Amino acid sequence: MTHIQRFDHIGITVADLDTATAFFVKLGLEVEGTGSVQGEFAELVCGIPGTHCEIVMLKSPDGARFELARFVTPDHVPGSPNAMANELGLRNVSFEVDDLQAAIDELAADGYGLVGGMGEYEGTVRMAYVRGPEGIVVSLFEYFG
Repeated sequence: MTHIQRFDHIGITVADLDTATAFFVKLGLEVEGTGSVQGEFAELVCGIPGTHCEIVMLKSPDGARFELARFVTPDHVPGSPNAMANELGLRNVSFEVDDLQAAIDELAADGYGLVGGMGEYEGTVRMAYVRGPEGIVVSLFEYFG
């Protein structure tokens, strides 16, 4: 039995919505909309009494959607900003770019660095992990060859 009809979005909770939004917009996502959710629906779905979130919905050039959410109430609970690839949970968010080195250089100019290094796999793809705002690991890759 298949339950899934389509992929809808990935959501990430952040403390600084403006900084996280600017980071992903710089990579090439566009803001699709903003909003706020609170009340019975949010409390029921999140399982947290008093839930109030501000949300920015972003969209990639190919239509994939990406949600950033900041809890107004209750306060966010810190995650592990230096998580490595073997830590359980969301491992990374991945995007194909047209020029990996240019993307890395532009993000480095804003203070975002590589988790490790840039690698090539079997002469077909070049990839690197960048640690973005609040420790979000973003996998950037470029096909070549």
